[in-house]
Amino acid sequence: MSAEQRGVRVALVGATASGKSLLAHALALQLSPEVELICVDAMTVYRGMDIGTAKPSSKQQREVRYHMLDLVEPNEEYTVAAFQHVERDVRRDVWAREHAVLYVGGTGLYARAVFDDFEIPAQYPEVRRALEQRAKTHLDDLFRELSVLDPVAASRMEPTNERRIVRALEVCRGSGRPFSSFGPGLETYPERGVIQVGLRRPMEELDARIEHRFREWMAAGLLDEVRQLASLPGGLSRTARQAVGYKELLGNVERDVPLEQCVTEAIGASRRLARRQRSWFERDPRIEWFDDVEAASDRICQLLTNEGATVRDWTT
Repeated sequence: MSAEQRGVRVALVGATASGKSLLAHALALQLSPEVELICVDAMTVYRGMDIGTAKPSSKQQREVRYHMLDLVEPNEEYTVAAFQHVERDVRRDVWAREHAVLYVGGTGLYARAVFDDFEIPAQYPEVRRALEQRAKTHLDDLFRELSVLDPVAASRMEPTNERRIVRALEVCRGSGRPFSSFGPGLETYPERGVIQVGLRRPMEELDARIEHRFREWMAAGLLDEVRQLASLPGGLSRTARQAVGYKELLGNVERDVPLEQCVTEAIGASRRLARRQRSWFERDPRIEWFDDVEAASDRICQLLTNEGATVRDWTT
């Protein structure tokens, strides 16, 4: 890859279990070492959370250069701002080697923060702790307060979404600015130096793939992985506990909920996650969608190897 092609950024996005990771690995292996993978996933950042996050295996990581994996311990909190900060340095290192970046992942907010260089507000821990305490019994009051302080932000979330309500109010109170005033907003899709290719499957097929994959994970030892994580000093952090699959299996590990019930709940939660991810990405008019894996593969290869088709972003 020529020096002029440094700065190339292509993304493969889509819902969980759509086959993104396998395709991205195959493409990077084919084009190695000139293409390096950056995983855009809120849960593969945690060490030890391997099976249920579909983290690339040790063999895959020896074959292809992966980034943004195993950044923190599972008892640590992690934020999109921290992810964005680390990714910028990683991206520049890849470009310094005159290689191209292929992003792969399904965490929509992390993707937007990285692709569109969002301005992310600071953390205000003391404010957040007070809000979290109130949210346990007075979440409706907090939502009404947010509706007054930042009606735009309130209109973008469900009145039952405790995490988002608390975060928005934390920023409103801590910064003195409306939460919605940071960055271009999720409803704005500016032109940036990333071409996004979306891989899409029929929902019936996706549902079947999700169940098959989760039961394969169980056979591979996912429950033992959850037990081990829960037994670590400090256990799992608040953010790590939100991982679909882990959250449900913790019911068995910590509260003796029947295992099959937890498995069924995890499969259902994964299917709902897939629908949310698909809805999130389909709102982005910049994504080029493909129903056929081979067609998506051909398009990404073109973007990564054809100098006339590449996108350069030297400013970020």
